[in-house]
Amino acid sequence: MTNEAAVRAPAVILIVEDDSLLRELAVEIVEEAGFITLEAGDAAEAVGLLETRTDIAVVFTDINMPGRVDGTRLAYMVSERWPSIKILVSSGQARLQQCNLPSNSAFLGKPYRGQAVIAQLHSLVGAAEISVQI
Repeated sequence: MTNEAAVRAPAVILIVEDDSLLRELAVEIVEEAGFITLEAGDAAEAVGLLETRTDIAVVFTDINMPGRVDGTRLAYMVSERWPSIKILVSSGQARLQQCNLPSNSAFLGKPYRGQAVIAQLHSLVGAAEISVQI
């Protein structure tokens, strides 16, 4: 390796949450961990961003959302159309088993703590994605 520092750009996390207060909290947690965030209020908005952005590493979605597509269905859509994107599914009402989710995903129950969100994101994208390598 050369003497120059190789710097990786922080991973981009798309947060899909219809509750604006919970979305703001998730954005704060994720940005404080060093990630870049994008926001969507529902699955349709999320798909629009996914169709125009090529840098999204993880979709962090709530299950219960308005519209025709909930978070579980969104997870499967993302897994099929963008298989390299990891998915973090969250809910305070539903308790999903890993077998009910795509293979490139994880589940996090609500209410969640910031440390749990960060740990899941690190697990999904790998700590190297947000670190500086020298």
